[in-house]
Amino acid sequence: MAQNTVTVRPYLSPLRMNRLKTFFEKPQNVILLLFGIVLSISTIAPIIYLAKDTVAVHAGTIDSVRTGLKEGQYTLYNWIDIFTGKLAKINLWLPLLNTVILAVLTCLISIFYGGVFAYLVTRTNLKFKQYLSSIFIFPYIMPQWTLAMVWRNAFNSNAVTHGSDGLLASLFGIHMPIWWCQGLFPSAIVLGLHYAPFAYILIGGIFRNMDANLEEAATILDTPKWKSFFCVTLPLVRPAILSTILLVFGSAMGSYPVPHYLGLATLSTKYVALSSSRAGEASIIAIIMMIFGVAILLLNQGSTSSRKNYTTVTGKSGQISKANLGTYGKYLVALIFIIFTLFTSIYPIISFAIETFLPNPGDYSFLKTGDFSLLTTKWWATSDTQGEYGLFGQLGMLYNKQIWKAFAGQLYVALICSLFAGTIGTLVGYAVSKNRRSRAAAYVNSVAFLPYLMPSLSVGVAFLIFGKTLSIGGSFLILMITGTVKYIPFASRASLNSMLQISGEIEEAAIIQDIPWTKRMFGIIIPIQKSTIISSFLLPFMTCLRELTLFMLLCDQFKIMTTAMDYFDEMGLYAFSSGMNLILIVTILIFNALINKLTGASIDKGVGGK
Repeated sequence: MAQNTVTVRPYLSPLRMNRLKTFFEKPQNVILLLFGIVLSISTIAPIIYLAKDTVAVHAGTIDSVRTGLKEGQYTLYNWIDIFTGKLAKINLWLPLLNTVILAVLTCLISIFYGGVFAYLVTRTNLKFKQYLSSIFIFPYIMPQWTLAMVWRNAFNSNAVTHGSDGLLASLFGIHMPIWWCQGLFPSAIVLGLHYAPFAYILIGGIFRNMDANLEEAATILDTPKWKSFFCVTLPLVRPAILSTILLVFGSAMGSYPVPHYLGLATLSTKYVALSSSRAGEASIIAIIMMIFGVAILLLNQGSTSSRKNYTTVTGKSGQISKANLGTYGKYLVALIFIIFTLFTSIYPIISFAIETFLPNPGDYSFLKTGDFSLLTTKWWATSDTQGEYGLFGQLGMLYNKQIWKAFAGQLYVALICSLFAGTIGTLVGYAVSKNRRSRAAAYVNSVAFLPYLMPSLSVGVAFLIFGKTLSIGGSFLILMITGTVKYIPFASRASLNSMLQISGEIEEAAIIQDIPWTKRMFGIIIPIQKSTIISSFLLPFMTCLRELTLFMLLCDQFKIMTTAMDYFDEMGLYAFSSGMNLILIVTILIFNALINKLTGASIDKGVGGK
């Protein structure tokens, strides 16, 4: 009896096997494949869970009451109600309008203020540039809500805001109108000042490296200076302006602390208000904020792809043409900025320090009588809760273990997030630079940068739902995962820009000598771009130290410092929140100074900082 034999052919031919082997022999390909999978899961999966939450029924909320469905079932009620319901105007349309206007005004203010300052520092003979350049970035280094609290403490009054008299009302009896104290105007001013360093750094970098021949050619043709500025100089900084809009718009849309402290209803504040009674509709708000972030990215890509050429460094001119502000003008303009930055950068630190010694924080009435004996150290030095009703049973900050435990938690989360975000970002930047023309590299680069474009609150909400699904909600682990994913863009973009500057011949010479990849990285690549790679770790660390919006929904109040501070502020213990804010600011400034001293790295280096 004849036997039938079946020939089994290999699924992969020898040629394909050889190609596959060659592919995996290159470390950059392995990195792209690995982080393409990891980043896709960590970025896209939370968004999917968030989208699912918008149609899910939540026990005890309005969707379960109105539809009669049980938890775990699905309905479109949340979508219909938030867009067309009786409360649609209050819950969605008015906050959406406020959010968009706030984001637009923030972009305009930050671009104008930061752009003007960048021009003065890089293209004029302004005096005291190094000092002004260093102090100008303080509002961004400090927590976002810092200027909001300073604004509130300075301009609030009992006659208008029905609380304690602020500094202006106490000293001069001046009561500013309500639109000045609360709402859209102060929120836009505060956020504009906070993000102005973005515009300064991005626009200043182009101003500094711009070829002087471009403007000199216009001068030779007798073109008026104002026309040369608007027709030659400004068009060349268009890429930086677009980048500033990309960074600021999404960040301003997701800002929670500033609108919260200054009484403006936005999508972020409305999410917090709806999260308990209308959880599904709150998730829709988070989705809407994400859509705006992605839309800005697509608009930016469409605009930049239509540009033919924006070469500003030609190598033909090393001369930088500087406008002359005049013998006295260069000092006068510098003095104006010194005074202005004094109020935006130095005064906030002094203000928070004073707040912690007031018996009733926010009340500066003692200035009228000049009785400084009313100042107290109880908020710092109370070691016994007995008989101290003003502290509501809390120990003073120096003795309060909850506060210092939260501070340690903040440092711990910041350290872990910076280590992971910096490492992943550096590897992604390296791999993308080596495969810059491949679709895989473009995809990984886009996925790595996507979380930055999404408002922080939306990212936090997505990981809140994702964390509950994985049963890690409220833990340090979910904070670390969320922070790492959110801050990878900082490291990946910095790493990519630095890796693109390294010639491929350097590593090829090492490959010829059979030097392993790890030795090439630690012995050649990293030492060459040491300062930039260090910044890839430090920027996530510094940002995480002052982060509230991203983490506020992910853990209990005393897990980290920023959420604990928000808790004390909600409880009306403003001295505690001011003192904790002061601790954070001083910590950030100390780390920033140490980093600058030890590594020479500085946020403003290459613009006006020396």
